[in-house]
Formats: sequence, C-alpha cells, structure tokens
Amino acid sequence: MSHHDENFDAVTGKTTTGHSWDGIKELNTPLPRWWVLTFYACIVWAFGYWIVYPAWPLVWSYTTGVAQYSSRADVAVELARLEKIRGDKMVTLGAAPLADIEKDPALLALARARGKAVFGDNCAPCHGSGAAGAKGYPNLNDDDWLWGGSLDQIQKTIQFGARSGHAEAHEGAMLAFGRDGTLKKPEIVTVANYVRALAGLPAAAKYDAAAGQKLFADNCASCHGDAGKGNPEMGAPNLTDKIWLYGSDEATLIETVTNGRNGVMPAWVGRLDPATIKALTVYVHSLGGGQ
Repeated sequence: MSHHDENFDAVTGKTTTGHSWDGIKELNTPLPRWWVLTFYACIVWAFGYWIVYPAWPLVWSYTTGVAQYSSRADVAVELARLEKIRGDKMVTLGAAPLADIEKDPALLALARARGKAVFGDNCAPCHGSGAAGAKGYPNLNDDDWLWGGSLDQIQKTIQFGARSGHAEAHEGAMLAFGRDGTLKKPEIVTVANYVRALAGLPAAAKYDAAAGQKLFADNCASCHGDAGKGNPEMGAPNLTDKIWLYGSDEATLIETVTNGRNGVMPAWVGRLDPATIKALTVYVHSLGGGQ
C-alpha cells in the first residue's frame, strides 16, 4: 500500500476507514483472527446447546432437547437417594416413643437434624427461621405455650393444628366482646388496663381497678382463670407473664378485646409422614421452651 493512500494515517502508521469526527480519525483495525474464530465457535456452541438441552419456551411447556436433561429430575434422584440412606433410621425413629427419642443420642441427633430441615421448609415462614415468632405467631423458644409444651401436646398441635378445620384440631376461640356488643367501649378500656396491671405493666392513671377486676371475673376468668394464668386446654394464654402474642400496649389490647383473636395453624397430618412429625416435635421441644 502506498503511503500516499488517502486512507493512510501518517501519524499512527495505520490505515483508516476514511471517517473522521472533530479531527479524530477512525482506524481500520480488524479484530484478531483468534477472537473472530472464538466468536463464531460460540455461535455454533449456542445452536448446539439449544438442540441438546431444554432451551426454548413453548406455550405450556418447553423444548426438552435431545439429551432430555432436567435439573428437577436430578434433584428428585438425589432426594430419593437421600431418603434411601435415611430410610432405615427414619423407620426406627417412627417406631420409637417420643420420650425414648430424647434419651437416645443417635435418634435425638437424627430427629433434630430432620426436624430442623422440615421446620425451615414448613414452619419458618410464620415462626421465623430461629422460631422466635412474630406478631400473631408464637415464639417457640420460651416456655409460654398456648396449647401446652410437653412432647405429646406439641405433637398433637403439629398434627392437627388450631382452628384448622381438622376434626381433632384445637378449637378454643376468643370472643369479640366489643364487636358482639357484650362490653361497651369504656368497659373494654377498663378491662384492658386491668390485664396490663396483671402483667405488672403501667395502667392508665385514672383506671378503676375494682371495676376492671369485676369485668375480668365476669367475662375473661372462665378461660384465662381468676388470676389470669391461662388455660392450655382452651388455648387461653397466661396474661401475667408479659409475653404477648399480639402486643401489650393499651391500643392493641383494646383491639384484642373488641374483636377477639382467633389465629389459624394448619394441620400437618397427611402432609408430613408420622416419623417426620415426630422429628419436628422433638426439634421444637428441644428449642428451649419444651415442658
């Protein structure tokens, strides 16, 4: 090429495309051969991948590819392999009484490991990954239990739930004293402050303690007990321990007395096999609040 070529840049010693902007010339520098070949190889590889593996979405499904590969199928195979390894131990766990599981270190370790995994998959969305609960969802780490914290009581709660629709579910219900017209607003405010006082929390300055005590005795004691200690057979919480499922401020208590609280826990019997429910029971019981 002659150095007098109009597309030759004497400063850089390279040819240009003949284009320039504001005195800046566009060099005519081809891509390296290896880069071009790699680019074409990637295109060929992509077409091959589309043919061999699932890739193209269809209206209701997708192309399965020549290899018929499925990551979901791989996971199913691995889970089946795990269940096979775990199978004999889970059979032993399912046959053992709950109390004996906690006495056997090997079974206890298995139950805790299995229970923790099942809890994370099924219970953590409500109770939290650490089982510390949230507003409306009990903390499973303490010793405050609506339906009892023994192994048998926990198992029954997990199996059948609360107000779940199952024939054996816990069915205790709190009345809506305000919505149903049983108590007037001033009476609700008075009994709410009395309940706060039972737990050692500050009550309103001018609240009538005697009136609150009478209202509590007439309307609440049948479930929560005369001293407000609660009744696990009815799912009535202990009102004296400062552990409140929905909150202990006056406004929240007024809302609770006015409209009642009747949360639902699903029944896990039929969804989880008996051995898994046992493992989950032992895990929850071992969190620190089991009775």
